[in-house]
Amino acid sequence: MKNLLIRHKFTLTFLLMILVMAFVEPAYAKSSLNISYDNLVTMMGVIPPIFILIGLMDVWIPKETMIKYMGDHSGLTGLFFSFLLGSMAAGPLYAAFPIAALLLRKGARFAYVFFFLGTWTSAKLPLVLFEMTSLGIQFTMIHITSMMLMYLVGSFYLESLLKPHEKIAILDKIHAMAQ
Repeated sequence: MKNLLIRHKFTLTFLLMILVMAFVEPAYAKSSLNISYDNLVTMMGVIPPIFILIGLMDVWIPKETMIKYMGDHSGLTGLFFSFLLGSMAAGPLYAAFPIAALLLRKGARFAYVFFFLGTWTSAKLPLVLFEMTSLGIQFTMIHITSMMLMYLVGSFYLESLLKPHEKIAILDKIHAMAQ
């Protein structure tokens, strides 16, 4: 029971705050619940397809293949696949984290996963097309190029900051979540 309470402490805190707010300012409580409901409905439209994709990737892509194309010694191929996965994505960033966890679990290099997450945030194909039509090709090319360079440098720098035991701890947590 104690573990359950600890595991859901943020949800319980949120519900307690809503309950208090309902007595103090009912309109705010109702608005907060409506926003939370809308966000939940949005997430329920995004998360199931992502989990289906993750399940298919988990079954169809052997760990050896992932290591070959996105592992520590994959070189530019790893960057290419990170960019490809991130740019072909659709959906909000929170949908990328389960995919990132799968990539790490399958043996992808941390820097490539960080680069994938960066690409997902600003170089998704639908976002790039919208940006090109709204702000112009020149602006979009400058924006995407500068962001990709920043993500590239940042991802390798961030990986270099991780100590080996920290990488192992992260991978252990990912493997525990997959059980």
